[in-house]
Amino acid sequence: MKLLIASDIHGSAYYCRKLLEAYEKERADKLVLLGDILYHGPRNDLPKEYAPKEVLALLNARKEEILCVRGNCDTEVDQMVLEFPILADYGFLYERGRMIFLTHGHIFHERHLPMLKKGDILLHGHTHVPVCREHEQYVYMNPGSVSIPKEGSAHGYMLYEDGRFCWKALEGEVYMEYTL
Repeated sequence: MKLLIASDIHGSAYYCRKLLEAYEKERADKLVLLGDILYHGPRNDLPKEYAPKEVLALLNARKEEILCVRGNCDTEVDQMVLEFPILADYGFLYERGRMIFLTHGHIFHERHLPMLKKGDILLHGHTHVPVCREHEQYVYMNPGSVSIPKEGSAHGYMLYEDGRFCWKALEGEVYMEYTL
């Protein structure tokens, strides 16, 4: 299965459209969203083309293809307009004998770990910075942000297929890889 993994759209219709274009181009089977879908949050400036109603329409049109966890900017009122579940604090995928723990990063993160066994993957957004860091017990990964990247990183996403994680800018260029 091919997964496109992204985080932190923050209500940007412009970057949501770019993400969905990448999803189509990559021919992914599922879109995994790591939270902060509609609202920009009080610490962030408004992203380009801030239009949460347009974002919800774009994503609702693909509701069968989306797996999502709740970000710190996602609330019950967002769930009332989104037609796919967004309020779980975490989720799990299992691949090649490893658990991939999906979360936003505001509850579980490198300083507050969930239940991970040796070789598992902690995958979260929240920081808006792409990361792949191997620890003795686990691997921490972050796709960065679709709409508000930080620390000079690209507007981007991750792909997962056949044991390979690949970080890409929205234009498609690969800038980081990790193989299980």
